[in-house]
Amino acid sequence: MQGLWRRLVTAVIFVIIMAAGHFTGPYTFAALFLIIAAGCLWEFFGLTLDLHTRRDKIRKVFGVVLGLMPVALVTVLKLQNVSDPENFISISAIIFSPLVFTIFIYELYSNSKEPFANIAFMILGLFYIGLPFALVDFIAFDGPEFRHRIVFGLLVLTWVNDTGAYLTGSLIGKTPLFPRISPKKTWEGSTGGLVTTLLFGWLLSFIFDEIPLAQWLGLAVIVGVFGGLGDLVESMLKRSVNVKDSGNLLPGHGGLLDRFDAFIFVVPFATAYLLYFR
Repeated sequence: MQGLWRRLVTAVIFVIIMAAGHFTGPYTFAALFLIIAAGCLWEFFGLTLDLHTRRDKIRKVFGVVLGLMPVALVTVLKLQNVSDPENFISISAIIFSPLVFTIFIYELYSNSKEPFANIAFMILGLFYIGLPFALVDFIAFDGPEFRHRIVFGLLVLTWVNDTGAYLTGSLIGKTPLFPRISPKKTWEGSTGGLVTTLLFGWLLSFIFDEIPLAQWLGLAVIVGVFGGLGDLVESMLKRSVNVKDSGNLLPGHGGLLDRFDAFIFVVPFATAYLLYFR
């Protein structure tokens, strides 16, 4: 019972923080996702990199900075509404490219037993976490318009899909979905999550009218399909390093990466979908 209350209190505080970050302006929105991205990267490298020496810890910081580069650069581009994006991209490349290749130099002097594994994980963190969070700004900022409610709706759909899948799977789940990675997930649960997400997509179209009903339903399908896959991918990661949770920042819920694994996987597909119509 105490564990249930702890999960509930954590969930309420988490939702309040997320809502405040979305609805108090573009700068708090950008700061919120920069912090979340940093936390997810920190946990990811805690799972994948060896952390025995001081040099290992420096490598972890290096990986977080590298992963945050696309988030920071796109945030500046969108917040400042840069009038010459080509020039901005050129400047970004000048800053970003040397940083990527600096990790090779660092490993040259780090005396690590697996230098190229470390390099691969740092670049993986950039693509797996850094780029999806950078794409969030492409959804939220449409020229001078700040469309934060679409991002919040996408988060709501992701949470609803996870909750709907869990409740349906607990009640009627019998057919394993992917037993090798996640034995408790079932086809019935995934179907229930998709149906619940479609229902909430329909409801959100009445509340957040930035996009029409058809696009909300399209986002619901994307969340129902790719959100579950994102959860499985993170389960595969945790299983490969033999841990239950990515961290312990959120009591009763694990780490930030545990809470945003589905969202991270949804964002690239949702961004492509929304920008196509935009």
